[in-house]
Amino acid sequence: MTAFVPDFSGGLLPAIAQDADSGEVLMLAWMNAEAWEKTLATGEAHYFSRSRQKLWHKGETSGNIQSVRAIRLDCDQDAILLLVRQHGEAACHTGHRSCFYRELENGKISECSPVIFDPAKVYG
Repeated sequence: MTAFVPDFSGGLLPAIAQDADSGEVLMLAWMNAEAWEKTLATGEAHYFSRSRQKLWHKGETSGNIQSVRAIRLDCDQDAILLLVRQHGEAACHTGHRSCFYRELENGKISECSPVIFDPAKVYG
């Protein structure tokens, strides 16, 4: 049996957060080894922000944390799937339930996920 440890040799790995109950894909973020260890230690999702170049605890500002129910790795151990319980209705920093709130249908893009909160009020 292979060890259950992601291959961080290339740096960051994609981490998909999926609602453990509904199966809805909530977001895609990035993890480094430190974010992985913090997630394991706390049971809450931690990611690495590429734009801010630092570790962040999901929901540290908004309160919309993600409790990790299960973790899965892909066959190459270079992609992470977090099955989470989303606390608060929104996972996306834009205030939507999911970061995948836009849908392409018949050549047109429309929003398919509601706005839950006003990001200007939450993030300033």
